[in-house]
Amino acid sequence: MHQTQAATQCTQAKLEFQALGGRRVEADFSGGYLSSEGGSLLLRQIDQKLGLCEKLAGCFTDRRDQRFVEHDLAGMLRQRIFGLALGYEDLNDHDCLRRDPLLAAACGRADVLGQERHHAQDAGCPLAGKSTLNRMELGAQEHALTKKIHADADRIQDLLLQMAVAAIPRKSGVIVLDFDATDDLLHGHQEGRFYHGYYKGYCYLPLYCFCGDVPLWSQLRTADGDAAGGTLEALQKIVKAIRGRFGRQVVIIVRADSGFCRDELMSWIETQPQLYYVFGLARNVRLQEMLAPTFWRTAAKLDAEAVRLAKAAGAKAPPELEGTAREFEELSYSTLKTWSRERRVIGKAEITQGKTNPRFIVTNISSREPWAQGEEQFATGSGLYERFYCARGNMENRIKEQQLDLFADRTSTAWKSSNQLRLWFSTFAYLLLSQMRAVALHGTPLATATVGTIRLKLLKIAALITVSVRRIYVQLPSACTLKEVYGLAQRRLAGCSP
Repeated sequence: MHQTQAATQCTQAKLEFQALGGRRVEADFSGGYLSSEGGSLLLRQIDQKLGLCEKLAGCFTDRRDQRFVEHDLAGMLRQRIFGLALGYEDLNDHDCLRRDPLLAAACGRADVLGQERHHAQDAGCPLAGKSTLNRMELGAQEHALTKKIHADADRIQDLLLQMAVAAIPRKSGVIVLDFDATDDLLHGHQEGRFYHGYYKGYCYLPLYCFCGDVPLWSQLRTADGDAAGGTLEALQKIVKAIRGRFGRQVVIIVRADSGFCRDELMSWIETQPQLYYVFGLARNVRLQEMLAPTFWRTAAKLDAEAVRLAKAAGAKAPPELEGTAREFEELSYSTLKTWSRERRVIGKAEITQGKTNPRFIVTNISSREPWAQGEEQFATGSGLYERFYCARGNMENRIKEQQLDLFADRTSTAWKSSNQLRLWFSTFAYLLLSQMRAVALHGTPLATATVGTIRLKLLKIAALITVSVRRIYVQLPSACTLKEVYGLAQRRLAGCSP
């Protein structure tokens, strides 16, 4: 049987390192077909289970002459999305990655060694180069009529929502949707460039929605609008998709900070059955005056005698006391102009080392709903604030994962629509890894690991590849610290129905 191992094209110069005892330490680049992407085979399995890249390819129009096409759309999308999952943020990285036979196998490329390329200069490169991938991305803008590959933005957005809703656990009794916006600093003079005073820089202001660690929405927006802009339209689509899978009786709660506390959004939610919201509410003079009496109770928890003496002396505010304490107050509140009705507001009167820290949330949850009975986080105002609202901080961690580990902020093309496509690629990569975490890694040390940790410990594994007529043999390191987890993940994914 003929076997192919890597052979260098020329004599490799040896690299000499410090001697170890009486032995020389030398290195060169004649090791053969080696890869640092041993975990890419797991990415291939989860992609096949979900059919993600095949479905995503259906959202593109390919006007290339297929007689001369070497890289199909699904393969290019796998290369791009797997590359992000493996830590390669830049298209330039693919000029080296295109030579990796293991990544080629993961992307579904039969000619893993690149020996059947049409042009001699491409021999040894089974995957697409940066220019080919770049042309795919630049076909996203609507005016790119000369591009042979064109992305349909509406279909991609719908596909992301469809696949994300399918990833929500079927037995979910209460579905929590976390909305948030963040800054995406620009790399130059891109389309839609605006200065944002809060972030002190030129940036985009993408809108995200997560359900747990499942990304439902990632919309690239310019920074010249309201932080809540487009949220109502996004929510209407998300709720419709969730109702389509779970039925009209499932309870949905929308959770967000004060940037999303808008009457239009709250009023629409209040008209919908089994739909609720818990939003942060920015403090103002009226709210603080309403909460002022509660601060006396808070101070009394720290030093009741000092509070009694302060009241007797006619003090207008509690004395400054060491320690930390908090009390909660139920309020009925409406703005003077912008709200259409009074709403339930929960105020937190917190004192920390003598400093008052008033905070507020607004909600249409009355705590009397049948589904809320027996749930501590919904039973009282303090539960709604401390146990439920404060838990939205986990969603901020998900955004950090996507931006830091999956390079969602690498929006450096000249056009906003192409940058939106890059943001979607990052989101699909996150969806792949979140599903790997849920399906293949539950009960393992990586069950709650971040994307960066999963990449470092499970995906970035050395591999030696031997290619023969009958098989592609991948040898992983015997000293791999998580080889049991890797094997378990592979068996779980292999046993999943597509």
